Amino acid sequence: MVSKYYKLDEIIGLIEPSNGDSCRRILEENYKLFSKAPGSSHNHQAWEGGYLDHVTEVCNIAIALYEPLDSRRKLPFSLSDSLLVLFLHDLEKPWKHSAKDFGLINPITGLKDKNKIKDFVDAKIKEYSFQLTEEHRNAIKYAEGEGDDYSPKKRIQSPLAAFAHVCDNISARIWFDQPVYKNDPWK
Repeated sequence: MVSKYYKLDEIIGLIEPSNGDSCRRILEENYKLFSKAPGSSHNHQAWEGGYLDHVTEVCNIAIALYEPLDSRRKLPFSLSDSLLVLFLHDLEKPWKHSAKDFGLINPITGLKDKNKIKDFVDAKIKEYSFQLTEEHRNAIKYAEGEGDDYSPKKRIQSPLAAFAHVCDNISARIWFDQPVYKNDPWK
């Protein structure tokens, strides 16, 4: 059974209103930049506009996975929480990959410095008045895995972060060349 493939504006409508309004505002104010940016430098959705394709794809994966999992064992977070985190999980990428195309100075210097990227994302979150819990912050930080923070003695990734990671991993590693614009079976 093929479920509906949601457009990004429909996805934002599923996010609780105060954060949904912030999502809508950052998207509207930065649409030209967001629509030009690739999803990554070369590993997934690496075409012009791939950033928005990736965000839309990970959110659709979350929608497809959430209810079947939640109906079997109650998830300790809402669909809205997961969509918010996935909307924000790669927020630096448009500025990282496409700022020069718009005559902007790339605000993220030292692109391999995770602390500068974190500071940049935190500033955007504050600028657009996102209301994030510690659970949201953990999920944004670990949506791509625990990396160097992994510990065999302590759980680092929250359940919300693990769910975001699964959705991101499916998009980036299984459907890295999706969505396609012609004859995509999901659409």
